[in-house]
Formats: sequence, structure tokens, C-alpha cells
Amino acid sequence: MKSKDQSILHKDGVSYLVPFILVTSCFALWGFANDITNPMVKAFSKIFRMSVTDGALVQVAFYGGYFAMAFPAAMFIRKYSYKAGVLMGLGLYAVGALLFLPASWTGMYYPFLVAYFILTCGLSFLETSCNPYILSMGNEETATRRLNMAQCFNPMGSLCGMYVAMNFIQAKLHPASTEERALLSDADFAAMRDADLSVLITPYLAIGLVIAIMFAVIYFTKMPHNADKNHDVHPLATLRRICRIDYYREGVIAQFFYVGVQIMCWTFIIQYGTRVLMEEGMTERDAEVMSQQYNIIAMIIFVTSRFICTYFLKYVNAGALLGVLAVAGALLTCGVILIDGRWGLYCLVAISACMSLMFPTIYGIALQGLGDDAKFGAAGLIMAILGGSVLPPLQATIIDQHTLFGMPAVNVSFILPLLCFLVIIVYGYRTYQRTK
Repeated sequence: MKSKDQSILHKDGVSYLVPFILVTSCFALWGFANDITNPMVKAFSKIFRMSVTDGALVQVAFYGGYFAMAFPAAMFIRKYSYKAGVLMGLGLYAVGALLFLPASWTGMYYPFLVAYFILTCGLSFLETSCNPYILSMGNEETATRRLNMAQCFNPMGSLCGMYVAMNFIQAKLHPASTEERALLSDADFAAMRDADLSVLITPYLAIGLVIAIMFAVIYFTKMPHNADKNHDVHPLATLRRICRIDYYREGVIAQFFYVGVQIMCWTFIIQYGTRVLMEEGMTERDAEVMSQQYNIIAMIIFVTSRFICTYFLKYVNAGALLGVLAVAGALLTCGVILIDGRWGLYCLVAISACMSLMFPTIYGIALQGLGDDAKFGAAGLIMAILGGSVLPPLQATIIDQHTLFGMPAVNVSFILPLLCFLVIIVYGYRTYQRTK
């Protein structure tokens, strides 16, 4: 007799272990892309002598790609298969990463935004395919646990992305501060910019080659088709049907605000930490590198918390756990706003423990019982990643004010993450009331 844990990757006597491992590896690959990108807001701002708001256009392009391609991805997957969706996603990911080379030749900012957009169109295909694909690889009763297990590997890729950003980009950029760069002549600025861009693009070219290899491995591997039986494409009828379901519709809204809070906390920890550490006497570059170290600590906490929370899901109502973590996140965010110095930074790091469970749990709750409609349902949840495109620029605009209400503007800006946690608290409570 199989144990309960074994049954997570078995259904009707069929083992999904190998497909699960391959698809789960894609979670790590898009985690890498997400978290090598967050520090690039600060890096591009310095390299091109821009404001934080202009630098945040990286996030607009990045998460805009998710939004733009989610429903086309769902229609493609419905027409063909989950495997085809994964391959299309890997192909676009590789192309976008490799486009960083010609973008660097232009010496301009906007070609990088185009490369990011193409790359994240690929990530949109991957997430629209991989999340519901994992849900289908076993019994429906264990689907949310299975997705949480797969999502545990996403932050491992994120950790790699953060490490690469810190050691192979941030630490190797020219040490000149933002103020010093502003004083350079056009010729000196162009030489420094081009040298910094050659440093920045190297990791992206390397990951592009890794993705190409992964494409080949999955292409030649036999993958399950149990969730690919219906190839009819009726997007409007399907959307009308699933949007009548309260827990799905509200799940899309909650996911929008969750992705927003995640990206804001992980992107602007650099600005928050840099301000705190420079006030302690550090140079700007040293403060940025140490802030990224704090970001890595936050991700380690995130990974550890996700494994712990996935275990607790065996015994605790998913909605209740989601709500409790959102309350804790809101309280820590109040600490980020009101406590100045290192303790405010520690609160910001600790928020990651509260966020660890949220994305896959909201996702699993929203798609529960949708059956084949999950392909289009997944697209709506991936479109909700637009929160990572809309909310960070709003926070960046607040940060650019420098001081508000007699407080550092970067502290005040965390009112936006606080509002996001309040929305997630409501969704967790409503889910608990429905499922208790």
C-alpha cells in the first residue's frame, strides 16, 4: 500500500516522478529570471543616470510580458498541449536572454526593455503551463500540496539569481556613485556605461544557453497527456463560466496584490537598505552590495518558510494559514514604515517568511475543481502578475520624493505593501469561511 506522501506523484497506478522533476526545474529557472532582475532597477538607474521611477520601467516591461502573453499562452496550450506550452516558454525565454547582447551594442536603455518583455512572454508561457500541469500530476486532493512542493524550488532559483546579481553584476559594476556619474563628461560616461553593460549582460547570455539545453531535454522526453484531452478553444465562454465562481474571481484579485507586495519588498529592499547603511557611513556601492546580501537572507527565509508551511498544509486549513501569514506580514510592514534604521530593515527581511506560502496557495485555491477550465483559469492568475508591473512604479514615485511627512520617503512608500496584505487577509478569511 502506498503512503500518503507517495500518492502525491501517483494516479491510477502511474508515476509522474520524472515529468514532475523536469517541470519543477522550470520553476527554478523562472525564479532565477525574476530575482536577477529585481536589483537591475537600481543597476540600470546608475548605468544610465536615471531616476528610480525610470529604472522601475524594468519591472513594467518584465511583468507586462506576463500580462500580455497569459491568454495567448492559454489558447496555445488548449489547442496543443502543456508540453508544447513549456517548450514555447523556454524558447522565448532563451531568445529574450540572448537579445541582451545586441541591446548592449546600442548603448541605450529601451532595447533592454524589449529583451525583458520577450523573455517574460516566455515566462508567461511557462507559468501558464507548468502550474496547472503540476496540479494534474496526481490526485486532486493533493494538488495544492503538490504545487507548493514544486513551488519550493522556485525560490532556490531566485537565490541563484540574487547571488549572481550580487557577485557577478553589482560587485563588478564601476564603483562610481550616482552623484559622481552625473558629473562625468559625455565621453567618459559612455565609456563607463559600455563597460558596465558588458558586465551586466554576461549572466543573461549564460542563462540563455542553459535554457536552450533545457528545451532540448524536455523536447526529447515523453511527457504525460492526461490533462490534454480537450483541445477545443472557446475562451469567451470559458471566461464567463469561471468568472462566475467567487473563489476564482477573488483569487485573481488577491494574486494581483500578492505579486505586487512580493516585487515591492524584494525590489526596494535595495533602496531601503542602501539609505539605512549609508547613514551608518558606508559608501553607496558597499551599501548596495550589503543590501543585496540582506535580500539573499530574505530569500533563504522564504525558502525555509515555504517548506515548513507546505508541511503544515497537511494539518491546517489553507485559507486560515494564508490569513494568519498575511496578518503577520502586515504587522511587519508597519515596522518597516515606522521603525528607522537596522530594525526596520530586519522587519523588511522577515516579511519574506510570511509571503512564502501565498502564491501557490492562492493559485491552488482559485483553480480547485475547475478541471479542463484550469488552462484558462491559470491564464487569469498569470495575468494577475501584472501587479508586479503596476505597483512597483507607484512605490518608486513615492521613493523619488526623498522625504514625506517628515519621514524618509522610502519608509512611507511601504504603505502600498501594507494595503496589499490587507487584501490577502480578506481572501484568506473568506476561503476559511467557505472551506472550514
